Amino acid sequence: MARLHSYATRVTWTGNLGTGTSHYRAYSRAHEVAAGELPAILGSSDPTFRGDASRWNPEQLLLAALSQCHMLSYLHFCTINGVVVTSYVDEATGTMATAGDSGHFTEVVVHPRITVGEESMVAAAIDLHKEAHRACFIANSVNFPVRHEPTVTVG
Repeated sequence: MARLHSYATRVTWTGNLGTGTSHYRAYSRAHEVAAGELPAILGSSDPTFRGDASRWNPEQLLLAALSQCHMLSYLHFCTINGVVVTSYVDEATGTMATAGDSGHFTEVVVHPRITVGEESMVAAAIDLHKEAHRACFIANSVNFPVRHEPTVTVG
């Protein structure tokens, strides 16, 4: 039987410039994302949609969530399979298509660069990305492809 896990966040719009949403250019897309006692994440929309480039946008946060989830699943599988990871950096990319006032992601690719402890670990380190992808909660929750293109070195 599945165990249920619940999560809660609070998003507060902080972009009322005095006249609310009286017209498209009259308000800021600024907002704060919070959860419990965690520090707030300052958010906005993508600059293409009149957002503030100095703040996180929802598309970046989705990409970050997919990247984080893959990494955490991957590190778990490496640990239980005897692969010693000493460094992990991912520069994920995502593509979103828009039409009219709607849009959707068409693909995300995670590009993890991993360093492992020994040459004998490289093949398993590459292969374990399949397990990480299979187990990633966030990747299992989206309706577009999430691919992985890892690079593994020994260090």
